[in-house]
Amino acid sequence: MNKTLVTYFSRTGNTKKVAEAIYQSLEGEKEIKPIEEVHDLEPYDLIFIGFPVHSHSVPYKVEQFLKGIPAPKKIAFFSTHGSLTGHRLSQEALEHASVVAPKAKVLGTFSCRGKLSLQALEALGKSPEHQEWTDMAASASTHPDEHDLASAKAFAKGIKTQSSHRRY
Repeated sequence: MNKTLVTYFSRTGNTKKVAEAIYQSLEGEKEIKPIEEVHDLEPYDLIFIGFPVHSHSVPYKVEQFLKGIPAPKKIAFFSTHGSLTGHRLSQEALEHASVVAPKAKVLGTFSCRGKLSLQALEALGKSPEHQEWTDMAASASTHPDEHDLASAKAFAKGIKTQSSHRRY
């Protein structure tokens, strides 16, 4: 079989851009679909799941999707976020995603920055508890950039190779 799905949830288009880069880099039988259009995971051996980090976590739609992934599907996560790359705020969302999909075999994660809407920045900037994040997010306005997309492609190729060689 060896079919790959790239699925994503995106509001601003950042995560969709990364999904498209991942999809372009993959060889073999593959599909790309928004998460709300995925109704059957059975045909896929490997699933890339992308989402924007919302409130330092996984969006509700994505969380519901993750809870329905059957064992022993092989998955990889990718996310976009306003915080600095590698910052705990972006890492916490990926860790949470892994916990929400306990039956799946998580092969890896990737994240990169993504610009936020002005409305989101303004709304969150009014809350003192979001000040650190708002300061970081303002500098994400040029992302995802070509370097981010090239890194996403390299990530996808590595996961695909790993998936093909490992038996679970």
